Amino acid sequence: MRSFRFPSHYSSFNLQHLVSLPILIVCFSIASAQSSANSSASATTPDWETLRPEGEEFSVLIPKGSTFETSKEPYHKMELNARTYISSTPAGVFAIVSLSGIKSNPALYTEMQRMNSYVDAFKDIFAPKVRKGAVAKITLVGDKTLQGNAGREYRMTLGDLTGTAQVYATRKRFYSIVYLSTKKNDALQDQFLSSFVLPEKIDSPPARVASITSAPAPTASAAEAAPSKPAANDNADTKPDELGRAPVTTESGRGPISGGVLNGKAISLPAPEYPAAAKQAKVSGAVAVQVTIDENGSVIAAHAVSGHPLLQAASVAAARQAKFSPTLLMGEPVKVNGVIVYNFGEPMN
Repeated sequence: MRSFRFPSHYSSFNLQHLVSLPILIVCFSIASAQSSANSSASATTPDWETLRPEGEEFSVLIPKGSTFETSKEPYHKMELNARTYISSTPAGVFAIVSLSGIKSNPALYTEMQRMNSYVDAFKDIFAPKVRKGAVAKITLVGDKTLQGNAGREYRMTLGDLTGTAQVYATRKRFYSIVYLSTKKNDALQDQFLSSFVLPEKIDSPPARVASITSAPAPTASAAEAAPSKPAANDNADTKPDELGRAPVTTESGRGPISGGVLNGKAISLPAPEYPAAAKQAKVSGAVAVQVTIDENGSVIAAHAVSGHPLLQAASVAAARQAKFSPTLLMGEPVKVNGVIVYNFGEPMN
């Protein structure tokens, strides 16, 4: 058997370095990977700055390098003043859209109707500034408030971009803050949206919204028995949600506007009869009926959207007998979608 001997020129010093060479290679690979990861993170993590434009009511943290554009946009018979602030980064599109031109006028239309008109205009104005030729699609997530200012949150899709749009209406202006990206990044989205600040709204005394009760038993308040929120629509452009928030196209070309809860706005609101079967079963609770009101204030469609099945038919029958004053939008009578809530207390023996 032949023995193996290292050549004499391989000293102990050289052998030690040969043994440590794989370790050095591994360490170098780890350092390179960390450096690459840090470079990638820095490329997608924005460098923030505070945006507080002169003449606006808001402030927000937005990635540096944002652009500003002002324009006048036609909307029906009006002209809206639009200001758009956009920062496009590898992490996504960060934007604020500021609109004015639809003044608050409770004598002619509600704040909800004003909000609907602004949202409709916002979609058409914003889309081409981000993706030319693309159509913005929004899905209602729910209502929001910010410092007392009424608002909503929408899920938005625009071409290959998806994200969230939050909208708010102040007495002077309408604002939408939008985050869109090709990849989901909840942490970055929340950081941007939560930085948006508006001045606190000082409310006038709220209008009374009465609930209709069914004899013979006492009932809970309308606020306690408000209907549960329906699922959001896949396309808020064409389909109303169950509370009638989104416009629906009609033959006249103008969709019904949202009136919210309509109990306190009726000039005649008959109470529903308490069904005998419901009494026998000791059924109680709230029933929400979605209605469509025509230009003359008459209910032309009604269907229950929540509540016990034994109470729904009586509630729908009563809702069809309700009467409202005509609703005017920009001086023209319009149809209205909304909800009437009937509260049935526990029946007495």
